[in-house]
Amino acid sequence: MKDWFQVEMLDDTTYVISEHKHYEKTNCYLLLGKQRALLIDSGLGVADIRKITDQLTALPVTVIATHVHWDHIGSHGSYTDVLVHEREYSWLNGKFPLPLGVVKQQLMKEPCSFPGDFHMNAYTVWQGHAGIVGDGDILNLGGRHIRVLHTPGHSPGHMCFFDLEREWLYCGDLIYKGVLYCDYPSTDPQAYLLSVQRLQTLALQRLLPAHYTIEVGPSLIQETAQVADVQMKSIDQIRDGIRDMSQVVSDNFAMAEETSATSEELAAQSVTLNEFVQKFELE
Repeated sequence: MKDWFQVEMLDDTTYVISEHKHYEKTNCYLLLGKQRALLIDSGLGVADIRKITDQLTALPVTVIATHVHWDHIGSHGSYTDVLVHEREYSWLNGKFPLPLGVVKQQLMKEPCSFPGDFHMNAYTVWQGHAGIVGDGDILNLGGRHIRVLHTPGHSPGHMCFFDLEREWLYCGDLIYKGVLYCDYPSTDPQAYLLSVQRLQTLALQRLLPAHYTIEVGPSLIQETAQVADVQMKSIDQIRDGIRDMSQVVSDNFAMAEETSATSEELAAQSVTLNEFVQKFELE
């Protein structure tokens, strides 16, 4: 268990709990206030992160998901106080957008030394009840306040969390140093670009992503926005090309129908002429 998770203290009341033995290299964050604690994401579910948070704090823990993807809600079932965005609430109640078989394929995509007590046959995507939070909500931990920012794109209910006292941003899968995957059916590139551009308006001291290294600066937001803008323009060009191709196909189909009608008419005339010739030959 303790060999699976890596724990680092970011300051006296903030921890990052990582799973860097897995290719996803997930980062979850435990924020301590005076009255309660907040766990941002709960990891892959390969091992129970609750055993780690219990060692780090005796405070009651609320777990909140940056978004309801399998690699962010793995240990949600170990907590009773869970929060998600309303646009992904149904994903916890039978409408998760990927089949379990696909999730398991993604989990095993690269070689990994999983904990000895982990069994793939028993692995599931957590389903259950959760409370709802939305854009602009403030989570009061007691002397520490976290603002919720709805940042859709990677997923419809993706959220970032802004620590008002520290000016730290927990940015989930919206920004990180690595390949940003968009192979979920619910990914929206246009919404993603708008969300990244929104982050550019924030005064940040630190950016804390949900994957890979946490040694990234706020300048990564600007870099990501530029790349996303270029990719969005490329997507628009592809859409325009598809639309033009669709029109050509439609025009060709209409011409083919017209040609087909003409061919049928000529064929009918040919049959009539042939019958007339046969009649003439018999006579």
